[in-house]
Order: sequence, then structure tokens, then C-alpha cells
Amino acid sequence: MLDRQVAPPVQPLASVTLPAADVFSLPNGARLHVLRNDAQPVVRLQVVFKAGKWYEPVSGLSLLTARMLLEGTRTRSARQIADEVAFYGASLDCEQGFDRATLTLYCLTRHLKQLLPLVQDVLTEATFPSTELELLKTRTIQNVRVERQKNSYLAAELFSRNLYGPTYPYGNTFDESAFATITQAAVQEYYQSAYDFSEAEIFLCGDVSQTDEQSIKNSLGQASSSHSSATPPFNFKLSETASHEHKVIADSLQASLRIGRLWPSLTHPDTHKLQVLIKVLGGYFGSRLMKNIREDKGFTYGIYSTIGPREHACSLTIGTDVNGDSAYAAVGEIHYELRQLQNELIPLDELQTVKNYVTGKFANELSTVFEQCDKYKAIVFLSLPEDYYTNFIQEVNSVSPQQLLELAQQYLTPESMVEVIVGPKAQA
Repeated sequence: MLDRQVAPPVQPLASVTLPAADVFSLPNGARLHVLRNDAQPVVRLQVVFKAGKWYEPVSGLSLLTARMLLEGTRTRSARQIADEVAFYGASLDCEQGFDRATLTLYCLTRHLKQLLPLVQDVLTEATFPSTELELLKTRTIQNVRVERQKNSYLAAELFSRNLYGPTYPYGNTFDESAFATITQAAVQEYYQSAYDFSEAEIFLCGDVSQTDEQSIKNSLGQASSSHSSATPPFNFKLSETASHEHKVIADSLQASLRIGRLWPSLTHPDTHKLQVLIKVLGGYFGSRLMKNIREDKGFTYGIYSTIGPREHACSLTIGTDVNGDSAYAAVGEIHYELRQLQNELIPLDELQTVKNYVTGKFANELSTVFEQCDKYKAIVFLSLPEDYYTNFIQEVNSVSPQQLLELAQQYLTPESMVEVIVGPKAQA
């Protein structure tokens, strides 16, 4: 009979190998990456450009350009674009991030060829109609105003600004006045310079046939827009100063906390061990921060610590929302947990639980070809070695308490952190 009081045995994940991608250099300079899996008759096409926040000359310009791509081209109105996508039961959108902008198409494999002309049209012939542009600017400004009434949003903004510095792209917050003055001509110019196929990375994954692959080469591989010039190099200096700031919101009942620091990139020799350390701290429901600040003290419903890798910088962030009167007490408990990791070895049973969690979660994140492609994209954009994920499993399984103690002593000193509190005034 099954004894439900006894946990089932756990088998450690020994190794993992991502499916190999076929990579092709296309005539216009773009690269095509193909990952095949015929489990379902679905494909995902992503066209990625150096058109994120890192490259924008004016605050919000990259966001505005990405969101306007589907608002009309020389041959299709926004309604016609939406109707064509809906007719084929597909999904098409463009997202802007800190480093890149990505146009993503999901569709049944048999419809890919019919939808490629639409994708090409959006990426090369967008017109950015002035009426829709002004409406989007107004909606965006209104949305940001609403978000800035939330302590958590303000804390994230202030933390980024203090961590990276106000002139660094990752720390440069939304400027409403500058955004309001962006013209149609400025959007068109940014589109022509940033959405450059000569530097594009194209990812095609799913039930991909040789015919589909050739269709991409014949369409997007030949596509080019009248780009004015290549994107110039950007050289920004990071701020690396610890700081402590409390933005007082007098009528607020809750406080949002953000604590962290700049962090070694994913190419650093200790990166895999550091990810285990941060999981122990606050990376899963049974973490130390959760047990202390949620379960024991009752200050919050949830608290986390996470590593945020980007192409030009990496960060550690600890975040939570607490009762306003408990803000400084919660910060003190976070400091306590950081120092505990610096002063005491992690017990072997706790460490093994975290190892099992990390490797099990990683295996679950590879369950579809789309998730496998996302891991592969990280290798491409973050310049990781091809065996990065194989080494990840090996190092997670082999890391020792002594190694984690030494890393905590090097990286988790509370006095080296940037701290932000947004909420009511509280007694220290």
C-alpha cells in the first residue's frame, strides 16, 4: 500500500543536451536558426532586432516603434493585418525589451507560407500612421501614470535608477515629457535604422519542413528596408555605488522593498554556483527568506530573490511588499539571512533539496521546442558557451556548502547593496 506520508524517491538529473540548431547565413546578412520538433503541427517564427531600450536616443522611442508595427503598412491597414492573422488562427505581436525587439508569429505549420508576406510587410513597410501614433502615446502616458501610483512600480523604477545610474539605459526611467514630443518622423527614422535585417537573428522552431525553411530564406532572407545607417556603438558607464533610499508615500499602508546589487554575468566561472546560492536565499517557496519573512514573521505574502541577466549587465534583486510599519524590520531580517549565508554552512539536506528543485525545474522548462528555443536564444544573445546548460547541471549537482559560503562572503555583504523602500514613513 502507498504510504502518502513518505515522499517519493527523487532521481537526480545527471545531464541535459539541448537539440542542435541549424544555422544559416542569409543573403541580407541575417542569421536563421532552425530547431525542429514535429510533435505538434505548429511553428513559432521570431525575428529579433537590436531595437530595444539600449539603442533608443529618446526615452520610450523603442517601445513606441515596436507597438506601432502592426498599426499599418503601405499595403495593409491595422484592421487588415488583424483580420489576416485571425483568418489563419495565428498570433502576431511585437515586444520591446531592454536589449532587443522581437516580432513573434505563432501559426499552424501549413499556414506559415501564406503568412510570411505579412511578416515581411510589417518589418519593411510599416507607415506609423499619425492618428494611431498619437492615440498610442496618450494611452501609454496614461498607463504609466496609473502604474506610478503603485508602490511596487515606483520601487522597481527607483531601484533600477540607483543600481545602474540614471544615464545608463537600464536605469533611465520613462520620461513622460520627452515621450510626448516624439514625432512620426522620429519613429520612422528609428525604424529604418534599428530594424536592420543585416543584424537580425531569426528563430524558426517547431514542425519545420525543408520547404518552410526555404520559404524563410526566400522571403526574410531577401528582405531589406531602406535603412539609413548601422546602429552606432553605445558606451555607457555603470554606477557601482551602494545606496539606501526611502521614498515616502504618506497615505500608503504598504511598503515595497527592493534590495540588490550588480552581479557577475552568466559567462562568469561561478555563475552556476551563484544561481544555487540565490535559490537557497529566496528562489523558491521553501527558501530562507520565505520561511523567515513570510512564515515566521508574517510580514508578507511573498518574497523573492532572482538574478536578472541582460546583454550588458546582470543584477541580483530581492523584492517584497510588506506592511508599512514593518518595512525596516523586514530589511533587518533580509540582512540577517544574508549574513547567515556568510557565516554558516548550508546544511546538506537543505542544499540537496535546492539542487533537486533547481534541476527539476530546469528539466520542466525544456518540455516544449519553444522553451528549448528560448534557452538556445540565451546562448546566442548572452554569448554563452555551447555547453553552458550541460555544465549547469553538473555544477549544480556538485557544488558544496563550503563553496557557497565563500561565494556568499564575496557577494552577499548587506553593506554592498542598493536598498529602496517606497511606502509610508516608518520608525527604524
